Amino acid sequence: MSTQTALADASDTALDPVYRSSEVIFGLLMAMSFIGSISVATDGQEEVRTLLIAALGCNLAWGLVDAVMLLVAIKTEKRRNRDLLSKLRGSSDPSAGRAAVADELPGAMARSLGEDGLELLRQRLAASPPAASTRLRGRDFVDAFVVFLLVVLSTFPLVVPFMLIDDTARALLWSRLVAVGMLFLAGGLLARYSGGNVWLNGLAMAAIGALLMAAIMALGG
Repeated sequence: MSTQTALADASDTALDPVYRSSEVIFGLLMAMSFIGSISVATDGQEEVRTLLIAALGCNLAWGLVDAVMLLVAIKTEKRRNRDLLSKLRGSSDPSAGRAAVADELPGAMARSLGEDGLELLRQRLAASPPAASTRLRGRDFVDAFVVFLLVVLSTFPLVVPFMLIDDTARALLWSRLVAVGMLFLAGGLLARYSGGNVWLNGLAMAAIGALLMAAIMALGG
């Protein structure tokens, strides 16, 4: 997020496809772990209503934590960006300015720009208008709310089987299959965004979830 916010307008959303997919994957893994732990603790006899409340409550808490931490990160980056622009305007040492700009870029990008590219970027940033206020804006709170929803809503597909199937063991199996399918889709979307192999990355992400569920089952889930 540092590179994006250093070189882009502060009003741009921080929720790129990688961030959104990562939040969904995180929510899925949290819900899978919690549902599995309930199965371990209750030997598969937990009431559907209690399971729904427990799994949802777990992701509600983590969704809130993630949303707050996103706001903290955005606030930190706004201050960092303002500090960078202030240093570039107040510095009479071009080499120090180029080094500061390079620190905000991925290593490969900084190397590809070279000294001339970094100098041009330094000059443009130094000549740019003063940095906007570091106050959190409405868009920042919208992004935080989206993060909260992504984590929380990822719980529901895993709970639906328990609402439709009376047999707890069968419902647990279908819940795990749904989770693996969602992990495959999330991995595939990440691969599509990054130009990777959709099937390979989807299967790899699904395998991570399957390994986690296997560990839960080995513990009695």
